[in-house]
Amino acid sequence: MNSPHSFKPFDLSDDRAYQRWREQKLDGYPVTAAALLVPVTNPARLDTTEHAALLQRCCKANMAVYQVSSEVVAGRDDIRSLGRQYGLEQLDTNLRADEDSITSLRVVEETAGTHYIPYTNRPLNWHTDGYYNRLDEQVRGIILHCVTPAASGGDNLLLDPEIAYLLLRDENPDYVAALMQPDAMTIPPNVENGVQLRAQQSGPVFSVEKRSAALHMRYTARTRSIEWRDDRNTRLAAGFLAELLASDSAYIIRHRLEAGQGVICNNVLHRREAFENAAASGQQRLLYRARYHDRMAGTGLMNCLAGTGNALVE
Repeated sequence: MNSPHSFKPFDLSDDRAYQRWREQKLDGYPVTAAALLVPVTNPARLDTTEHAALLQRCCKANMAVYQVSSEVVAGRDDIRSLGRQYGLEQLDTNLRADEDSITSLRVVEETAGTHYIPYTNRPLNWHTDGYYNRLDEQVRGIILHCVTPAASGGDNLLLDPEIAYLLLRDENPDYVAALMQPDAMTIPPNVENGVQLRAQQSGPVFSVEKRSAALHMRYTARTRSIEWRDDRNTRLAAGFLAELLASDSAYIIRHRLEAGQGVICNNVLHRREAFENAAASGQQRLLYRARYHDRMAGTGLMNCLAGTGNALVE
């Protein structure tokens, strides 16, 4: 097996490496939520089989869905413990996170800032988390755990960034080159009531993490409060991604999280549909979200090529 320094499938000058990686990526790739689902008894203390099954799916598709036993009610500490079992330690602290840096995603009153769409019941467009973060504080791992689903709606749509890269490169390698430019996508500063909460942030859409040699993606489908580099290939590449995400591609996985279910992933592309809570019964959608600066341990490029993600556990 080559070292991660000599095998570079995300280097546009190495088509041989790319084709080898592409073949293994697509071989047996899961295209349903059922193929990603792993039942677990207690997320805070996974057994060897559960741990391996979740890792295998994340190595293959950068994401897995877990279902906690009905006898266990997983709380915030359990989610934190789940992350630690995959090397997820460095929590991303964001404006709306709770004191433990885990965010409670629920509908909040307008006085608390409902112009932040994650805290409303409105649809949330395609993005990767933390696309506005500084480049040295990128969000690389996420756990999203459902405590209570909405009464109706709230489906999540998920797409592996490596599949987005693969389809883009197959269409035109120049598009990938454009989105790897250091100023491909710029997010303007976040200003509230005349106070700058976050500075302007420019960066690439696709980059390669040095330690793991794995692909990383920062992206938002927003058309406002975003500036794309003003060149032809960048505009065409952004348009291709927008069309892909609006399509019925078999690689886009749809799943509505139920109580006790969650997604653990390497910050995949995702979108949330609108939902409704039940005023009469008091059923209010509540999810816990933990975002990390770490990538999941064991999902580096060479880990996965060595066999971890080449065949899903039946």
